[in-house]
Amino acid sequence: MTDIDGKTLAPVVSQDLITLTHIIYALHAFSVMTGMFSAAFIVTAFLTGWPSIIAVIINYVKRNEVRGTFLDSHFSWQIRTFWWSLLWVVIAGLLIATFIGMVIGIPLMIVVGLWILYRIVRGWLALPGRKAMPMPD
Repeated sequence: MTDIDGKTLAPVVSQDLITLTHIIYALHAFSVMTGMFSAAFIVTAFLTGWPSIIAVIINYVKRNEVRGTFLDSHFSWQIRTFWWSLLWVVIAGLLIATFIGMVIGIPLMIVVGLWILYRIVRGWLALPGRKAMPMPD
């Protein structure tokens, strides 16, 4: 059962879960940095790097503990970033498999990498202020 803050009527979040969410963002950021400073694309390093895979597993394992809190939106934000990135990489890969599609596929991979970077930075910056991330309707 989740405790409720008497002043704000919001669920109380343990500092351990906030720290864990920082660690998850750091794991994702480490994968992105690997892609930025190596021959890999950001998106491929993000999707295939162990830090990001471990981060998504942690998101799924700890998701029930953050339900109903502002961290729930961060966990969903991180999970959606991973799966949407995978979808776009598959599409880009199919495009790259054709000669004409390379013109679209390679820039698409770069754009998806920048989108991943944006989502990690935006989410991580919102976390210290205890701000929830936007959720789709």
